[in-house]
Amino acid sequence: MLNQALKLIDSFILNAAVLERSDLSVARNFVFTHLFGPFLGQAIVIYLYRTDPDPGIECWTIIVSIWLFWTLPFVLKLTNDLHLSAILSVELLTFTSLFGTFFYGGVSSPFLPWLIVALLLGFFYLNDRPLVIMVLFACNFAGFIAAYLAFGFPEIVPLSRLSSVGWISILSATLYMSWMAIYYSNIMSMRSTVERETELHRQTAEKLREAKKRAESANHSKSIFLAKMSHEFRTPLNAVIGYSELLLEMIEPSTATAQKQEDLRRINAAGKHLLSLVTDVLDLSKIESDTIELKAEPFSLDDFCEQVTATIQPLVESNKNTLSVQRPARIGTMVGDQTKLRQVVVNLLSNAAKFTREGTVTLIVKRQKIASSDWIEMTVRDTGIGIPADDLPRLFQDFQQVTGGNGGKYGGTGLGLAISQKLCTLMGGGITVISELGKGSSFTVRIPAAAPDAAPATDERYAADPLSTLQFAS
Repeated sequence: MLNQALKLIDSFILNAAVLERSDLSVARNFVFTHLFGPFLGQAIVIYLYRTDPDPGIECWTIIVSIWLFWTLPFVLKLTNDLHLSAILSVELLTFTSLFGTFFYGGVSSPFLPWLIVALLLGFFYLNDRPLVIMVLFACNFAGFIAAYLAFGFPEIVPLSRLSSVGWISILSATLYMSWMAIYYSNIMSMRSTVERETELHRQTAEKLREAKKRAESANHSKSIFLAKMSHEFRTPLNAVIGYSELLLEMIEPSTATAQKQEDLRRINAAGKHLLSLVTDVLDLSKIESDTIELKAEPFSLDDFCEQVTATIQPLVESNKNTLSVQRPARIGTMVGDQTKLRQVVVNLLSNAAKFTREGTVTLIVKRQKIASSDWIEMTVRDTGIGIPADDLPRLFQDFQQVTGGNGGKYGGTGLGLAISQKLCTLMGGGITVISELGKGSSFTVRIPAAAPDAAPATDERYAADPLSTLQFAS
């Protein structure tokens, strides 16, 4: 029964599904009171019609005005404007109350209590527009006083015969106002609950912000600690690597010393591996603790490419791969941190060489104009094992390896790409990747040719030439 009544009421509210809880409740109350409220006035209508010795235009005006309240839910449905419907309702009730007061009883009229109801309803439905209510009441009162001053109160029905309808009117108004008072109390209770929940959410959000600050502070301290400890580790590791290499040089190759040489090579290799891990952790810690410094210096990209090629060539050949470098004959200069950029590019080339067997590793270098900025684009492409699509979103996260079950086979800490992405971000650029499982990967580094806050490098000798392809066979 209740659900059917709500469906009937909601049929007059076009946007019932999207209204907030409190707004929907107010709209439902408006429809309910204007569908069933006029029934309370029918007793007054019947009594007034039977009491008036000659029901004329005055009596029928009041009767029609009370019936018109049934049309207001349809006005709401047609206009979808609760404020407009409420203004019409308040105006109609104010007019009916003052009109009935003027013709039936004056200041002792049974219609006078409904004037108070009209005022309260006006401020209930239009609490955000009090001036509209005041102007509306002022205009109606002005008309009422003008009519009284001009004609006085006519006595159509003796006041003694209106006492019974007065009690009916007071009872009806009391029932109506009791309903509105209960409803208003529920609304206030609901809003108080919402305000309490909002305050709790605000306090929770404040606690979360404080916890976030403490966590960030702790993480910053951790990064500083790791940076310092990693730096301290490098000194003894360099000593281990240096002495192992010195001992290898001192031992004469022979069958008797073969085992010693093998042990020293293992010590040397383990030391270098551990040093590379410590270096990765040190770089990451410096980045996270904001202690890393970038040097903005002009350098030749042509020399840079040759140095990178010479560095990576042995690693590429170790897996029987071919290194292909595609770049203009003269690329020009750029302003930035050459060491950090070399670290990024060498890391990408090392990964490509590591995950490719008897394939091709390609380095493509371009200089591009994007809008009014000069950008350097370096793409490392391989024909290796590729990366699954599901692993791409976590590719640049710390300590993440996306080689599936091959992590132990290929080794590494999972920090290389994360550090490379962070370094590129510090240099004002970034890294993007395209990969297909089983067919290879393509990593593209884009950074501005002029470091942030640095003057762009200009050299008219370096013009953009067509790409030339240099092949390095294994």
